[in-house]
Amino acid sequence: MQNIAFQKIYTRLTRITKATCSVKASGVGYEELAVVHGRLAQVVKIIGDEVTLQIFSGTEGLPNNAELMFLGKPPVLKVDEDLAGRFLNAYGEPIDGGPALIGREREIGGPSVNPVRRKQPSQLIATGIAGIDLNNTLVTGQKIPFFADPDQPFNQVMATVALRAQADKIILGGMGLSNDDYLYYKNVFENAGALERIIAFINTTENPPVERLLVPDMALAAAEYFAVEKKEKVLVLLTDMTLYADALSIVSNRMDQIPSKDNMPGSLYSDLAKIYEKAVQFPDGGSITIIAVTTLSGGDITHAIPDNTGYITEGQLFLRRDAEIGKVIVDPFRSLSRLKQLVIGKQTREDHSQVMNGAIRLYADAANAKTKHENGFDLSDYDNRTLRFAKDYSKRLLAIDINIDITTMLDTCWQLFARYFSPEEIGIKEYLVKKYWPKSREN
Repeated sequence: MQNIAFQKIYTRLTRITKATCSVKASGVGYEELAVVHGRLAQVVKIIGDEVTLQIFSGTEGLPNNAELMFLGKPPVLKVDEDLAGRFLNAYGEPIDGGPALIGREREIGGPSVNPVRRKQPSQLIATGIAGIDLNNTLVTGQKIPFFADPDQPFNQVMATVALRAQADKIILGGMGLSNDDYLYYKNVFENAGALERIIAFINTTENPPVERLLVPDMALAAAEYFAVEKKEKVLVLLTDMTLYADALSIVSNRMDQIPSKDNMPGSLYSDLAKIYEKAVQFPDGGSITIIAVTTLSGGDITHAIPDNTGYITEGQLFLRRDAEIGKVIVDPFRSLSRLKQLVIGKQTREDHSQVMNGAIRLYADAANAKTKHENGFDLSDYDNRTLRFAKDYSKRLLAIDINIDITTMLDTCWQLFARYFSPEEIGIKEYLVKKYWPKSREN
């Protein structure tokens, strides 16, 4: 922090709510930090000379004559190459027992990249998960969420993506993690020997919820440093954006703002957009790709948080438990990557698009066969074969614990086609069938 020996100290708070306080002051900037009665706070509203600050640890026990001192700047992150391998809190301070950060201070929460400096995303980012790479291929510079129920293993999926993704740096922004989840991430990264490309900003359930609002901006400030200045391919993982939005709601409600849909603040769309729009592919090679988790309440996709997220992002990845195989899969029907056509068949094998579409069509036929069976109708031989195919397809490709490269995914699909169907039944172009159909049919 700058020298604060001669900073003005205010001692008269005009208003105190459960999360904020107000003071008459001048020369103060929006998002500027302050210390109120020894507690860190941030300016969230300025009307005339009345300045409202959110106090991260809450206002309980705060007296009206509390000492308040503005620090003259918004939150910053010290950036240099030594960030790699560090676990930090929402303020960018070490929580891993390592040394204090050194480096140049970088303000967090800045604007997104000017459109004229953006390049159309065109580089494949592989995760090793077939439900993503085969059916919903990701592209550098993309922004996409996982939609998942709170009891699904999305933290394990995110850790898996972090280890498998072909990126120079992986930056984790963990919001509202349990201590077990935090230690899980830390142990997985350490045991895999991957710390040299991991940076984590962690807010746990023991930390004040309002601190979550800093985590995405901290993660993206680090991402911008490595993508812009080091020209690196950076993948940012944010979990859980529902808890981030809940923290926004806490602050707005306690500031007596009129809530919008589902008790969310009216600014929810712009608050989410300023995070997701940091995803970018730069012309000179650096990129920021954002994968986030949005947990659903009772599977409600119409809730304000997933609803607004869907307008901003370029698709979504749905997790669901497949009762047939007893594993969590990436749902092929409800998942979508709107940018996959930029790389499939161009940076992947020529048969990618045809195999993907053929497999999904057969999987849909299996869903129809299952409905027929549940309604008491007789199943044809083709129906029975699609059901067996769908089970194998889920087990060998859609399950999130499968780790193979895209070429192996395509070869596996061809093997399943040959096991259950004739070439005519799969609806794939003849020249591709001749080239890739397995020489001997699997039993």
